[in-house]
Amino acid sequence: MKLGKVEFCHFLQILALFLCLSGMNQAELSRSRSKPYFQSGRTRTKRSWVWNQFFVLEEYMGTDPLYVGKLHSDVDKGDGSIKYILSGEGASSIFIIDENTGDIHATKRLDREEQAYYTLRAQALDRLTNKPVEPESEFVIKIQDINDNEPKFLDGPYTAGVPEMSPVGTSVVQVTATDADDPTYGNSARVVYSILQGQPYFSVEPKTGVIKTALPNMDREAKDQYLLVIQAKDMVGQNGGLSGTTSVTVTLTDVNDNPPRFPRRSYQYNVPESLPVASVVARIKAADADVGPNAEMEYKIVDGDGLGVFKISVDKDTQEGIITIQKELDFEAKTSYTLRIEAANMHIDPRFLSLGPFSDMTTVKIIVEDVDEPPVFTSRLYSMVVSEAAKVGTIIGTVAAHDPDASNSPVR
Repeated sequence: MKLGKVEFCHFLQILALFLCLSGMNQAELSRSRSKPYFQSGRTRTKRSWVWNQFFVLEEYMGTDPLYVGKLHSDVDKGDGSIKYILSGEGASSIFIIDENTGDIHATKRLDREEQAYYTLRAQALDRLTNKPVEPESEFVIKIQDINDNEPKFLDGPYTAGVPEMSPVGTSVVQVTATDADDPTYGNSARVVYSILQGQPYFSVEPKTGVIKTALPNMDREAKDQYLLVIQAKDMVGQNGGLSGTTSVTVTLTDVNDNPPRFPRRSYQYNVPESLPVASVVARIKAADADVGPNAEMEYKIVDGDGLGVFKISVDKDTQEGIITIQKELDFEAKTSYTLRIEAANMHIDPRFLSLGPFSDMTTVKIIVEDVDEPPVFTSRLYSMVVSEAAKVGTIIGTVAAHDPDASNSPVR
């Protein structure tokens, strides 16, 4: 019969256990000194039977009952006068005893992860009188572990974040797999971790399950999320071990590693001279690939002939620079203004100053457009005197008005 890797591993475990315990189950009854036991007027100074812990391999797949061990009393001369009885956990339902020979068998498949041991009591009785010939004794049947449980990530799948541009070896998150097998026996519950998906960007510590960065200068602006697959394998990772996997989604969090930059070196806007004070003239924005606080910036007019006529503020939601009028415009007085404007990040990370400067400059030219204004009288009030006897057509006086526009159009 051909055996697979897992079946062959189980066979070796069973064989090793059998060799280890072969002497134990043949000498289940060790002799020891005890207090005198009184029975029917007789004094016995020697306790004739006492046994140690029995072992039974879990997940036995055979068709016949599994032999556990043998109980025997020195009083038993083999003539059938002694019978053995069993009580306690699993007696009759799981464990049966041959009342003539004392042989104990398990009748059901046992799972150490459901119950690791059973406590039972045994007694040897005189078959005719049904009276004990030995004191009732307690013993334990321990279920011996085999590697029948794969490691499981009970807290998976995982999500984690790590700052972009982190140095190699930066810890990201720790994953933990549990194995229901016996941690005190063999390597069935000793797991090692490995990364199946996510190289070369990340690595995992084989013993601890700590995931770390494995490449320098990982840029969030190039790729902001990675999906990792982590494996835990028992038997210390050896062939034949069982394994389980989990996924880890790692997100690169932003750092301020991108300076603001204006898309253009200069801008030009036309505005009518009639635009009211506090009106918005233009919106400009420096591009910043960072997000959140790392993309926040401030704008200021650093030079130009528009100082005092215009001001700039920032829109907190869009991070745009908003240019507004502070004084009335007059085309006839000045037809254009030039502003030198700077945009700078508000939160600078000293680690990335070499990528700077974290500010940029642009030029904004504002052209004032002429608006056709109404004629203006030379005086707001004229005073004239006329005689009541004046004839029709008599000239009383003269009013005068002119066009304030540069064109100085005739007035009618």
